[in-house]
Amino acid sequence: MKRLSALALTLFLLLPQVALASSATGAEEEKFNPEQDFDPGEWIPIHLGPLDLSINKTVAYLILGTIVTIALGLFLMRARIGPKNEVGRRQAVGEIVYDIAQTQVAEQGLPHKAIARWFPYVTSLMLFIWVINMLGFIPLPLSNEKFEIFGVELPTLAIYAATSSISVTLALALMTWIFTHIEGIRYNGARKYFRSWIPDVPKAILPLIVPLEILGQFMRLISLSVRLYANMLAGHMLILTFIGLIFVLESLAVAVVAVPAAAAFYVFEVVIVVSIQAFIFAALSAIYIGSAIEPGH
Repeated sequence: MKRLSALALTLFLLLPQVALASSATGAEEEKFNPEQDFDPGEWIPIHLGPLDLSINKTVAYLILGTIVTIALGLFLMRARIGPKNEVGRRQAVGEIVYDIAQTQVAEQGLPHKAIARWFPYVTSLMLFIWVINMLGFIPLPLSNEKFEIFGVELPTLAIYAATSSISVTLALALMTWIFTHIEGIRYNGARKYFRSWIPDVPKAILPLIVPLEILGQFMRLISLSVRLYANMLAGHMLILTFIGLIFVLESLAVAVVAVPAAAAFYVFEVVIVVSIQAFIFAALSAIYIGSAIEPGH
């Protein structure tokens, strides 16, 4: 694992050189702009009226993330106990993931009667977001830039997180938001559930409080989506900006500061931010669904 991480980091630090070399047109190079790395492009155009369902870089990362999440879940959760009831590394990691999802996410946010129904959802959500975030820091040939080898055009290696797109995080948050209100109505009935939004306050201030409570329900949708989006976008922008300074200023002296700084942010994002953001999103989803099922708690 350490060798794989070192290789990924080395490849990542070489990316700007490849990307800038491939962007040269004639004798003039395009200016470095980190925002271009977050443009999903349009690989296979699919337009149904006003709907844009085109296959692009973001969709490719989501498909890859889905496949990896399923494979990882099967790999970890179908481990067999070794001879003499020995627990192998694979089973140990699977049990750790399961324990975190059960005790730190599901049981902390969901009432006991809802754990059986919603534990698979919050666990899958946590694992999927973790995989998508982690894939965003592995250099993959899924970029919009091309380079030629013996006349054959190939995509350059690049890093890109699908969760740095607000449309992706908003879709994930929208699922939780819809499930929250569906469960609230299913368990309590529509009348009792919507009345639970109104706090026990003097009637004189209800015209002020009720709109705020309704707005708070929609703010949950925004807070879930923007938190994940902003953290992943900011991390990638910082890393790309530090590395890009070497080429913008055209000075190797800048690399003495820029490369260690980019490496430090890279390690920080991979080791801490990736896992924390996946955990927070799943934990808040469990809390929101749980609070709708039992509004008084």
